[in-house]
Amino acid sequence: MKLTRKLVLAKAKASDLDSVKKLNCWGCNISDISIFSQMTNIKVLTLSVNNISSLAPLAACLSLCELYLRRNLIPSLSELFHLRPLTRLRVLWLAENPCCGSDPSQYRLTVLRCLPHLQKLDNQVVTEEEIALALMEGEEVTTPPGSVQSQLSTNGLADVETETDPLNYNMVETNKIRQELGMKPLSRDKFPSISSPSTRETRPFMRKGHTLDAVLLLLKDLDEEELNIVHTATQNRLQTYTLHSDTLNNSLQTQKMADIQH
Repeated sequence: MKLTRKLVLAKAKASDLDSVKKLNCWGCNISDISIFSQMTNIKVLTLSVNNISSLAPLAACLSLCELYLRRNLIPSLSELFHLRPLTRLRVLWLAENPCCGSDPSQYRLTVLRCLPHLQKLDNQVVTEEEIALALMEGEEVTTPPGSVQSQLSTNGLADVETETDPLNYNMVETNKIRQELGMKPLSRDKFPSISSPSTRETRPFMRKGHTLDAVLLLLKDLDEEELNIVHTATQNRLQTYTLHSDTLNNSLQTQKMADIQH
């Protein structure tokens, strides 16, 4: 069933779509939600127990704060890509969809990596520790089928450009991070030009440099809450390196003592 303008206005008791801030369509057998591409002001949306499989129209709902999608037909977590622009989204209920899979822990980490602004997922409060862990161990959400070309157009990339172009890689890496944080991608003219193309030998080193450039470029756009998330993730990452370094030093000292004794 298609959710129509007439049905939305009747349920919300509103005169126009722009004035609808809250809508409850629980258990209405809805499969087509294209109407939401016209509803940029909605804040709370209940769509649980329906037949929804695509979240693409929700990308336009930039004011959305709470979204309830329990027991639908969402096939893949790649559909969460459409929710990345919704930087105000704080509550999401996605349980009992095919996309949740058989590993609840990994599912939760993947959702939180894609949507680090969430404060509650599936009726469970999200902690700062979970966000930090998700940024390191959650799986990266890929672009939904059919959205690759539109993503390239949004990023301002020509079809013939490939990863061998350093500027192209720098821009793709930066915009990838921006999208994970729910931020708009930057256009090509925001990046400095690079004259010499990367070679097969130097490309891995350039990738690391571009990744660092992308992270540093993002820092000035983050607010206090987002910076705290980055800070926590960085501390956890540094602790991993510290533990590895201590283990290595202890191993070397043990070996040195053994050599002296022999």
